[in-house]
Amino acid sequence: MKILILGGTGAMGVHVSQLLSNWGNTVVVTTRQHRQSVDNIQYRVGNAKNATFLSTLLEEHWDAIVDFMIWSSADFRERYQDLIAATDQYIFTSSYRVYNDDEVITENSPRLLDTIKDEEYLKTDEYALAKARCENMLMSCGKSNWTIVRPAVTYDGSGRFQLTVLESDAWLWRAVHRIPVPIAEVMLDTEATMSWGGDVARMIALLVGNKMAFGEIFTVSTSEHLTWREISNLYSEVVPLTVTACALDRFERAHPSIYQIKYDRMFNRVIDNSKILAATHLQQDQLSSIHTKLPAELKSYLDKHHKDLVYNWPGAHAEYDKLVGGIPSLRYIMADGLIPIAKYIKHRM
Repeated sequence: MKILILGGTGAMGVHVSQLLSNWGNTVVVTTRQHRQSVDNIQYRVGNAKNATFLSTLLEEHWDAIVDFMIWSSADFRERYQDLIAATDQYIFTSSYRVYNDDEVITENSPRLLDTIKDEEYLKTDEYALAKARCENMLMSCGKSNWTIVRPAVTYDGSGRFQLTVLESDAWLWRAVHRIPVPIAEVMLDTEATMSWGGDVARMIALLVGNKMAFGEIFTVSTSEHLTWREISNLYSEVVPLTVTACALDRFERAHPSIYQIKYDRMFNRVIDNSKILAATHLQQDQLSSIHTKLPAELKSYLDKHHKDLVYNWPGAHAEYDKLVGGIPSLRYIMADGLIPIAKYIKHRM
């Protein structure tokens, strides 16, 4: 098959493109930077959100298109019909974040867009709402050559290691430098589902050309789940992570992702993955266990990139320092000049 992968140089996309190439497909990946083509993987340099660049790609017919792009609902409305028309199967990467709170998530669980009563939130095109609106366009297009995948939280040795809403460029830098990491107490005890990116990529790759996937939606994830407190303990096996629990309202003032906190990380996220396992003929015990894989991936990442860790976002670290007490980040920020210091001090006031 000839397969186009949009935005395929991220953590999941790299795994998907390599798997599809290994299985004998010709894979074309869009990239914004020049990359050397290798084996059956070819790179096309350009921004897939650029209408001219994308139109050129869609002049060719593809056996499958796997789309990892993050579209606004307005941008997707302008492009989705062309994407569907250019391929035998269009795979759209949505997110488990489209789901509202549910005891166990299945593909039929209620979505935020359909059930939430927060009018201010509904006026936005925040990530979870944008993904759901894009899904609606596909489901009402009158065709069935689409597949929607909804990954849960993923982790990967390329550096994707989340801790509640904190990305690794925030919490991991602090942990390595033995600076406490603030987390809202109530969030630490919510259940989360985290999957190794390679497993999620395998599930997605096995849906390519799979007739059971046409016109269907799949939550692509492990079913294994832990609390964020337990996940932080797994990280602590590799790095000297100290978590300082704080009040939710204080944490929200320090972190900008209010809707992600309120409408995702405050929900228990337990997933029933039986549908994707049935379609791909995988078994749960073939998926990586977070207890062993997460520490191993983090160790592998640090072995390669320990010296490359940078603090980033001095303002954010100033806010986090407020929550843990003192100014433990400042001495590192001072070494980088006056502008980062000024940003730090501004947020400390």
